[in-house]
Amino acid sequence: MYLAKITIGLKEGMLDPEATAIRHALGNLGYETDELRTKKLFLVRFDATDAREAEEKARGMCERLLANPVIHHFEIEVHR
Repeated sequence: MYLAKITIGLKEGMLDPEATAIRHALGNLGYETDELRTKKLFLVRFDATDAREAEEKARGMCERLLANPVIHHFEIEVHR
């Protein structure tokens, strides 16, 4: 069994309205921030014969469903 930790975020230059709203709300609470970005984290456990196959499967998940390649970038960490 492998665990893929997949982090998906918006590419540079893409608007992040959720982050903008959170940053504004933090400012209203007295927490001034210079920058705030949001990311999604997926933890996916599945079978694979080795770490290479696990990373290939996780990459396929990102490319086919989890991320939009036009606006997102993703990072994958595979753990046994």
